[in-house]
Amino acid sequence: MTKFDAIGRELLQSHRHHLSMLCVAALLAACASGPSRSPSRDGPEAKTPPDLARVPDAQPQVEPIRPGGPNKPYEVLGKDYTPQRDDSPLAERGLASWYGRKFQGKRTASGEVYNMYAMTAAHKTMPIPSYARVRNPANGREVIVRVNDRGPFHPGRVIDLSYTAAMKLGVLDGVAPVEVERITFEQIRTGSWRRDGGATEVAAAPAPAPAPTLPPAQGSTPLPVLLPAPAVLPVPTPVASVASAAAESPAASAPDAPIDPKPSRAFTTAAQGFWVQIGAFKQREGAEQFQRRVSGELDWLAPLLAVFGEPSIFRLQAGPYPSRGEAQDAAARIRDALKLVPLIVERR
Repeated sequence: MTKFDAIGRELLQSHRHHLSMLCVAALLAACASGPSRSPSRDGPEAKTPPDLARVPDAQPQVEPIRPGGPNKPYEVLGKDYTPQRDDSPLAERGLASWYGRKFQGKRTASGEVYNMYAMTAAHKTMPIPSYARVRNPANGREVIVRVNDRGPFHPGRVIDLSYTAAMKLGVLDGVAPVEVERITFEQIRTGSWRRDGGATEVAAAPAPAPAPTLPPAQGSTPLPVLLPAPAVLPVPTPVASVASAAAESPAASAPDAPIDPKPSRAFTTAAQGFWVQIGAFKQREGAEQFQRRVSGELDWLAPLLAVFGEPSIFRLQAGPYPSRGEAQDAAARIRDALKLVPLIVERR
């Protein structure tokens, strides 16, 4: 080895040593003076709306359970989940958590925008949308929430609450044991989901004279509709008179008082929204027979069907739907399947 080779090797080793020291110094400087991490704990926004404790609970409505979308089987963190697709009851106990500003304004599993100040929740398998009662056994508080998201996926947790729902339950400090109960369509229809059990029937309107079209009841807004020709209209029960036969055809009318809930379901004043009328009948038996036929042909519609009646007319309707658009979508499916033209009415 020449003298110049020895000098070159010594200079190279010295250079490497200085580079190593500079890297270490840079890392230490970054740790000391770099920007700090944002806190990992979720929470409310800096300025929350006033009077959140007075935010009303979610108002249960019958919203159809649609296959696909958020109700399809899915996998998270290597675990498979199969959402419920029918109107079965569900009750469980476990831990509740909540999510706030980190998800504010982001899309939920339902496609809706998350609002931490609304009364909503996330559940792993409950149908979307659903309504659930959540109870905190530690203080006896209860809330009604609308399930529109998936989660939580931590072991032992059964529901993820919005910030307002968690605040009203008194569980903002972290996870807490809760009891969760899904509110079924039947409970919504009859009003039995209310703790006081007070289901108030709609007062009967004066009986209109039998005619191909009937005047709307007060507080209802029917859409104009063309009646189907008798040749394609299913008429379950023959009638003896011309006036009765006219009343057997679907009529442009609004919902009246519910008839006896057996075998048809009775509705309460809480069942507001948009309804799809499928038929109007002179006799109760005809309405119930047609209800059974429609239920057999359209299983997705069966849980939404009910007969509203008064002394001279019985109306088969499906609902309630939260918006006119959803009612129109359902009416289109019914029209295509049954070859008749439904009527949309609004109960306020």
